Amino acid sequence: MDLASILGIVISFSVVVVAIFLGGNLSQFVDVPSMLIVIGGGLAATLIRFPLSGLMGAFATGSRVAFKHKKSDARSLIEKIAELADVVRRSGPLGLEEVVVSDPTLAKGVQYVTDGYEAAFIRDAMERERDLFLERLEEGQRVFKALGDSAPAFGMIGTLVGLVQMLANMDDPSAIGPSMAIALLTTLYGALIANVICMPVADKLGSKFKTEELNQSLIIDGVMQLRGNKSPDAVKEALISYLPESARTGIQASEAA
Repeated sequence: MDLASILGIVISFSVVVVAIFLGGNLSQFVDVPSMLIVIGGGLAATLIRFPLSGLMGAFATGSRVAFKHKKSDARSLIEKIAELADVVRRSGPLGLEEVVVSDPTLAKGVQYVTDGYEAAFIRDAMERERDLFLERLEEGQRVFKALGDSAPAFGMIGTLVGLVQMLANMDDPSAIGPSMAIALLTTLYGALIANVICMPVADKLGSKFKTEELNQSLIIDGVMQLRGNKSPDAVKEALISYLPESARTGIQASEAA
C-alpha cells in the first residue's frame, strides 16, 4: 500500500474529528440527508460526464494505482533486465523460464521472449498494452477530479436546500439554529470529500502517470534488448538514459567497481 496516501487521508480526517470533539459533540456533525445530497449527487454528476462502459474500469485502475505502492523503480528495473540479459546470454531464452520476475509488465515481456515471438510482435503488443493502461489511468484521474469538482458544488446545493427549509419555518425561532447547522453540514461534507480524498488522489495519479509511462517504456525497450540477445553491459548502456544524472552516475560507478 502507498502509506503516504493512506496516512494523509487518515491524519486529515483525524484532525477534523479531534477538533470536533474538543469543541462539541460528534453526533452534531452527522446528518444522513446531507450525506446523500453530497455523495449521491457527486456520483450522479460524474456518471453524466463519463460513459458507463469505461467508468468503473477507470475508477478501479485509478484507485489501485493511487493507493498501491509499486516497488519497481527505473534503477531496479534496469538492474533486473541486465540480470535477465545475462541469463539469456548464458542459457538462451528458455533459461528465463527459471527466473522469477515480480513486475507484471516485465514478466509478460519475458514470457514473450521465452515463447520466441518476433520482435515486431512483442513491441506492438507491449506498446498497445502500455497505451491502454495509461489511458485508463488518465481516465481515472479525470474521474477523481470530476468527483472533486462535484462534491463542493452539491455541498452548496445541499446548503441552499437546507436554507429554504429553514426559511419556510421562520415562525419557529427555536428551529432556526439547528436547521442552519444542518444546512451548513453539506458544505462541510463537500469540502472534506473534495480536499481530503478526490483532488489529492487526482494529483497523485498525475504524478504516477509520468512514472508509469517512463517505467513501462523502459521495460519495453529492455525486453527488446533481451529479444536481441544483447549483453548486460549493452542493456545498461541502452537503458541508462531513463535515469536522472545522479542515479545514472551510481550505476556507472557500480559497473566500474
